[in-house]
Amino acid sequence: MSGGAGEGGAAPAAVLDKDGGGVPYRVFEQVGAVADAVLYEGYLLYPYRRSSPKNRVRWQFGVLLPRDWVERDGPVTPGISGSADSWYQRTECLFRASRADAVVRVRVRYLQMQDKRVEAVDEVGRFHPVESLRTADGTTHLSFEEAVPREAGLVLSLAELVRGGRTAPVGADAGAESEPLPDGAGRTVRRRREVRAATTVVAEPLAPDLYRLRVRTENTGESTDPQAPRDEALRQALIATHTLVGGDGVEFVSLIDPPGELARHARGCRNAFTFPVLGGAPEERATGSVMLSAPIILPDRPQVAPESPGDLHDAAEIDEILTLRTMLLTDEEKAEARATDPRAARIVDRVDTMPREVFERLHGAIRSLTPAAPRENARPAWWQEGGDDGLSPTTGTVLVAGVSVGAGSPVRLRPHLRGADAQDMFLDGRTATVAAVFHDVDGSVRLAVTVDDDPAAELHGWYGRFHYFRPDEVEPLAPPGPPAPAGPAHDRLRRRPQT
Repeated sequence: MSGGAGEGGAAPAAVLDKDGGGVPYRVFEQVGAVADAVLYEGYLLYPYRRSSPKNRVRWQFGVLLPRDWVERDGPVTPGISGSADSWYQRTECLFRASRADAVVRVRVRYLQMQDKRVEAVDEVGRFHPVESLRTADGTTHLSFEEAVPREAGLVLSLAELVRGGRTAPVGADAGAESEPLPDGAGRTVRRRREVRAATTVVAEPLAPDLYRLRVRTENTGESTDPQAPRDEALRQALIATHTLVGGDGVEFVSLIDPPGELARHARGCRNAFTFPVLGGAPEERATGSVMLSAPIILPDRPQVAPESPGDLHDAAEIDEILTLRTMLLTDEEKAEARATDPRAARIVDRVDTMPREVFERLHGAIRSLTPAAPRENARPAWWQEGGDDGLSPTTGTVLVAGVSVGAGSPVRLRPHLRGADAQDMFLDGRTATVAAVFHDVDGSVRLAVTVDDDPAAELHGWYGRFHYFRPDEVEPLAPPGPPAPAGPAHDRLRRRPQT
């Protein structure tokens, strides 16, 4: 994982979240870099230019829009994370309280969309918007959408939590600023619409000193036009919404791998459009002092790779590959990227000035060749071959419209238009072949597929580089019956170690 701590933007949560005495509450420092990587996940994608098709379909994770816009075609279907648009997010997790005066601290973080418009000035001094303007100093200025980081905090005592909790506003005001361009050529105007939102925090006692915490954040605004396109609705949205939870005298429980005596209570936690994990330094305990609830599925105690020199706006990125690709951009492409967004400019500048020894560290690192010994009562590693004999990616099947679909099955791709990312939209209507059926940690199912008319499909199958779709995003093309026999690529998938 690559992080955004060096990119600027949102101030660290530890600076903003202060107790009654004005002392920074520093537990959130443990997850600051990872939380910033989540905040800017997908903010811009390589090649970082406004003209890139990938950067015309933005803001894919943790998007909370006005409810009337989201439900114009019917209620949303809750999931635990991913790119589905919603109007709310619900986090449920377990914590133990070690004393009666325990305190829980919640921090809600998101991006507020900001419209950046370049305006040229005519001969009579009137401003009018333009898509692009080149000033006398040779700099190109582009109109584009930016985002402003927002944070809001709540501090609640244990007594208040169990009495019914509290609801507090976490929205952001509308605003506008203008900045003159050199030599009076025009100006840049940045405008933001009001984002209305509220967070409710409450706790439910489960056993002596054990509680279930619920944090629910909602977009409480009304859309200016429920039938407006998504780009317009995003102006009233919370983007990349995620939650940090810490406290004094409290300890949070892993939902991925809880202690055996708490497994039943962990299964009772219901999360919608988010996935809570323990934060902090890697260790073997199943409890910790802070939770990160993100719209991206992460492991417990996720870390930013120390070799990463800065954010590339994709928290699952491979720094070396993206750095090499950025190096290969032409001077004209780099100039457009710099003009697109200040964060894109910093990425290009960092790549252009990267010392050789820093680049060499990006080639890779082996953290450990020996897996950690499992704790007593820990669940087996489901992602390892043979870790769960009941689930096999290459032989398992799932019913889709009454048809048994598994490795080798032909399908037509039908990604949901609402909530699908840009890459999926480009594949709408294409035929594909299923390579494997994967069961996620949340109980959901994903079909790994290769696109039939992709000339590199066989190579993707060899290396295990697939596109992933939910069962309701494909149409079976085979008649009801057993899936077609798996080919050589699927045999390789069975033999390849899965880590």
